[in-house]
Amino acid sequence: MVIAIGLNSGSSFDGVDVVAVEIDLAEDGNPARPQFIAGRSYDWPEAVAKDVLRAFDNKLSIFELCRLNYTTGAVYAECARSLMREQGWKPEDIAVIGYDGQTIYQEPAQFSELKNFSNGEDVLGRWQDGPFPCGLQIGEPAIVAATCDVTTVTQFRPSDHALGGAGAPLMQYLDFVAFRDIGPVLTLNIGGIANCQFAQADRSKMMAFDTGPGNVMLDHATKVLLGTSYDADGEEAAKGTINQPLLDQLLSHDFFKRPVPRSAWRRDFGAEYADEILAQNRSLSAQDILATFTEFTAISITHSIREHVVGVDEVTKVIASGGGVRNGFLMKRLAGHLNRLELVTSDDYGIPSQFKEAIKFATLAYANVNSLANNIPAAGGASSFTILGKAVQPPRLAKVL
Repeated sequence: MVIAIGLNSGSSFDGVDVVAVEIDLAEDGNPARPQFIAGRSYDWPEAVAKDVLRAFDNKLSIFELCRLNYTTGAVYAECARSLMREQGWKPEDIAVIGYDGQTIYQEPAQFSELKNFSNGEDVLGRWQDGPFPCGLQIGEPAIVAATCDVTTVTQFRPSDHALGGAGAPLMQYLDFVAFRDIGPVLTLNIGGIANCQFAQADRSKMMAFDTGPGNVMLDHATKVLLGTSYDADGEEAAKGTINQPLLDQLLSHDFFKRPVPRSAWRRDFGAEYADEILAQNRSLSAQDILATFTEFTAISITHSIREHVVGVDEVTKVIASGGGVRNGFLMKRLAGHLNRLELVTSDDYGIPSQFKEAIKFATLAYANVNSLANNIPAAGGASSFTILGKAVQPPRLAKVL
């Protein structure tokens, strides 16, 4: 067994989670289910957070974005080093550090047009006004590798993009690793954006896609309407009444017309869209807005599962994770809409739900340094298996001849 560290700051942008897990290879050559050791959450430094939020809105110059790439890398480095110091670990005790970086922009594939590039000749055309996906994650890995003196793997999505894959969500690999021995299972991650995975030992039968909003609209509305960062346990939403006309409007969003595998980002359900909805519904109370946004998340999840998961009749439960599981009102609404499917959390399987995304990146990084294919072509749409992630070696491993 070796120790791997994973970090995550997702679309909800509510802090940086850092975890340590023990992990090893199983008899089939793939990673065994990671064993959680420790996890911590850190706030973004206020000045850095302001710049990241400006980057989300495309309000930074390329020069400012360049420096932000380094400062976010320094934030990740300090978070990882803090956990190492707390646990008394030296660099040689850690096999790898993995994180994706903070996603600033994400553009989904136009899957209906990808077939026009199937011969592989026009590489430039794939992205120059072409249908291939792209995205930008910041957080310079060289700073983490140098600060922690540990091999660091980051930016896991581009290798999938290069093969026509969605590159999002990425949770399906951890679900394959963690649940292939008990599958098929249906998992659900409720971060800023929600995504579900149909996981099993046969990767050719797996599915994964974003279902729509998770917490991103709820958190934004809470900040605007109530002046707090989030609605603890959904208490304010629980006081409200679901507004059916508004719910119908939300469910008509163009995102739901996209075929799976599909991915969403803040440009779909972020501040701009949420502000537009809030402006159109000033007559509704804050509680009614939050109740309706909560129902929107719950119904978009359940509708997506019923409409798109091939093999849903084979499963009896949904294993949930992410910050959304701490919202009691959301979980109650979700459980009610899932009907026969039992709603449980990944904590029941030794994977703390609040840290599952960070554990995901530790697992992806461990696979990378072992040269293991860590994408799921059947789930993300890539044309083949590949090794996701870009590795940076630490100074202590440099051979000076």
